Amino acid sequence: MRRKLSLPPLKMRKCASVVEPIGREQQLQVLQRTEECVQRGEALLGRRVPRIPVLFNLSGTTAGMFSRQGRRCQIRYNPWIFGKYFGANLRDTVPHEVSHYLVYVAYGDRGIKPHGAEWRAFMQGFGADPGVTFNLDLEGVPQRRQRTHPYQCGCQLHALSSTRHNRVQRGRGRYQCIKCNGVLVYAPA
Repeated sequence: MRRKLSLPPLKMRKCASVVEPIGREQQLQVLQRTEECVQRGEALLGRRVPRIPVLFNLSGTTAGMFSRQGRRCQIRYNPWIFGKYFGANLRDTVPHEVSHYLVYVAYGDRGIKPHGAEWRAFMQGFGADPGVTFNLDLEGVPQRRQRTHPYQCGCQLHALSSTRHNRVQRGRGRYQCIKCNGVLVYAPA
């Protein structure tokens, strides 16, 4: 007997207006605040710190992100969330991401926890709240939703993201059910 597929519904938000991303003038303010935090970090570390790219290309539900690939580092900000909560993000998100960068500069890959004591010390040095995340209403902020694809094991149906589905289709990924340990098999309707 074939079970009926029940995937969670996509969250379609109807909102009165879409938030506008920050413009060039506000981006310059964010860049200036980022530079101020980096300079304060240099004073705390007692040494110069290389400047890294600061981009305004983050989307979704995250306000900011420090990322690195190998030795290439960058800070990315979400211009729509900054557009909705500019003051709060200037005050909290900018030092948050710069602190991640400074921890990487100071300690490298030494198994330091992302929001551990070292990160909190930089946040306190900036006079910023060392809270990890914000809990603000994101209505009107464009959010990317990933499609899901139906997969089946021996005991139930699963909804795999497009990323995982594409890995399976290309032969680069294989997923198993954590309940029955069965391999997940694509089960189109």
